[in-house]
Amino acid sequence: MNFVVPDFYPATAEIFVAVMALVIMLSATFARRIASDLAYGLTQLTLLFAAALTILVSPNLLAAVAAVIAEVPLFGNQLAEGVMGLAQGYAANEVVATFNGMFIGDMLGGLLKVFSLLAVAIALLYGRGYMADRKIERAEYYLLSLLMSLGMMVMISANHLLSLYMGLEMMSLSLYGMVAFDRDSARSTEAAMKYFALGALASGLLLYGISMIYGATGSLELSAIAQSIYQQAANKTVLVFGLVFILAGLAFKLGVVPFHMWVPDVYQGAPTAVTLVISTAPKLAAFAMTMRVLVYGLFELADQWQSMLMFLAVLSIILGNLAAIAQTNIKRMLAYSGISHMGFVLLGMLAGVVDGDRNFALNAYSSAMFYAVSYVIMSLASFGMVILLSRAGFEAETIDDFKGLNKRSSWFAAVMMMVMFSMAGIPFFIGFFAKLSVLQAVVAAGYVWLAVLAVVMSVIGAYYYLRVVKVMYFDEPQDPAPISAPGELRVLLTANGLAIAVLGLLPQGLMSLCAYALLASL
Repeated sequence: MNFVVPDFYPATAEIFVAVMALVIMLSATFARRIASDLAYGLTQLTLLFAAALTILVSPNLLAAVAAVIAEVPLFGNQLAEGVMGLAQGYAANEVVATFNGMFIGDMLGGLLKVFSLLAVAIALLYGRGYMADRKIERAEYYLLSLLMSLGMMVMISANHLLSLYMGLEMMSLSLYGMVAFDRDSARSTEAAMKYFALGALASGLLLYGISMIYGATGSLELSAIAQSIYQQAANKTVLVFGLVFILAGLAFKLGVVPFHMWVPDVYQGAPTAVTLVISTAPKLAAFAMTMRVLVYGLFELADQWQSMLMFLAVLSIILGNLAAIAQTNIKRMLAYSGISHMGFVLLGMLAGVVDGDRNFALNAYSSAMFYAVSYVIMSLASFGMVILLSRAGFEAETIDDFKGLNKRSSWFAAVMMMVMFSMAGIPFFIGFFAKLSVLQAVVAAGYVWLAVLAVVMSVIGAYYYLRVVKVMYFDEPQDPAPISAPGELRVLLTANGLAIAVLGLLPQGLMSLCAYALLASL
């Protein structure tokens, strides 16, 4: 048996993150007095450096960034030339596979990994003061965040069902520990137990589906599975049963109906800093996993999984919006809101193929990806505002805690208003164009009734977003004291709010980047 040394270059960022996780583990052991500060600094440096490494080793990603920058007014062309010059000599192949086909390097994976790493870095920056305030900031929290990031990176670049499952479990186990991080909170412990129990069930369903796919095709590599199905060499009945179980596992990770039971309880029970992490980067990893499995591996079964996605999307949009109306807890409201947003992502994915015609694929999948990224940006800001108001042991958990925010800080009330308007899909914020792009893809695919239903539910759902705006501007504050928060949190929230507004005015750059990534990877 010949041993072939794999090409480690496409996985440079993952290897770096794994090594740094070990460094942080050892440094926390030998430098206990400054363990949390040291772990935080090393984690942030690792995440940012890993994002830079990912850009350099991902095929054509720098060139795509340069093309997008060139569209920026004023100095776009000069800056684009500099980025293009930097891109020369780095990864130029469209797709690179290594580790016997288990790991794939492409622009789609590279872009999603960069967004995920940046989302985790921003979430940790938002949540650091919150964790320190409650005396639960420990080095282990940042270590778990890094291991979660490593799991997401493996998931995003997985070209093999086994490596995908390993990445998923690494991410999930880290999140279970983070949810239970406040050991003195019964609610946090209960949320972690629910998350763990239901997560184990979902992992079991996914693993059972993987075993059925392996039994039908004789392979776990996604490209080999696709080839086997295309050649009609696999048992169709077994494949469809396997598909059902795999979709159940994927739906749990996305948090869509009817596998959403954990979402509101975990969002409410976990420390808000952890809720912020759960609601952002893992959604991008789950989207990538869904793309890899359904589009790259099981594309020939599109007729079957499109019908299933339609069922999940419709239920998620309806139940998510209706349930959110009844919530008085802001974290539960945002949880149900997230369920409806993931329903929109699934709408984009199901519009990719119409009666075997793949001409709609690029537009549909890029709109779904654009929506997922937009949701992460909005979710960072929304939970960032909750953290801003949660100070000195006080938990800003109810909508009433936002009463009179305009009188306490007119600027942060304006930021929260932009976030709520964007989530509701009101022009001209990034959320509006995210919804519009998905609806255009759905209509182009011939599902007009789905688009009408989505618009109606969006109008109904706007109520609970506007309710938050109403209490901020028209109700008297429960605590008239001005907002007191660290400078870095104020700057970060301001930048986050401006990003929502600017990307709403100039959404084409992000849209083009998503389209370039998918065009080079499909």
